[in-house]
Amino acid sequence: MRKICYHVATTLDGFIARADGSIDGFLPGGDHVEDYQSSLAEYDTVIMGRCTYEFGYDYGLEPGARAYPHMQHYIFSRTLNVEAAEGVHIVGENWLEKIDDLRNGEGADIYLCGGSVFAGWLLDQRRVDRLKLKLNPVVFGAGLKLFSTEKTNFAGFKLTNVKRYESGVMLLDYELTGNR
Repeated sequence: MRKICYHVATTLDGFIARADGSIDGFLPGGDHVEDYQSSLAEYDTVIMGRCTYEFGYDYGLEPGARAYPHMQHYIFSRTLNVEAAEGVHIVGENWLEKIDDLRNGEGADIYLCGGSVFAGWLLDQRRVDRLKLKLNPVVFGAGLKLFSTEKTNFAGFKLTNVKRYESGVMLLDYELTGNR
């Protein structure tokens, strides 16, 4: 079974973006950025919510296009209305069924890109298998949490690797322990 990996930058106090959705304050360059970009080759599929997909528009992504050219894209939204390019799939209903189809399909692990709300929903559905947290040495004090969730499901993760970068960022790799 393919694993869903939430691979995301976070602050020391657990935020993936500021309250307005901006990411200024994260370290924009350094050895951690190059490593992240090369690690994207590990994935052939990306899943995300509408807000994360539309966030890319501010960085030149055209509506309906792929953010990561080598990956199949699945955008989970009931309201996104764009003409999707080849390899871009808008999932408007039966989300859990589509997630399970992807997990049970052939291919590499699945990249869960950004999205506090979508990641929280997936955690509630017990579908987050791995965390790769790029821990930045900054504190926002408020913003979009790593997981926004309405439920209080407990999920235990085991630290499997730590990578330290000269930039001060640490990559923390966790696997789901199964304790829920």
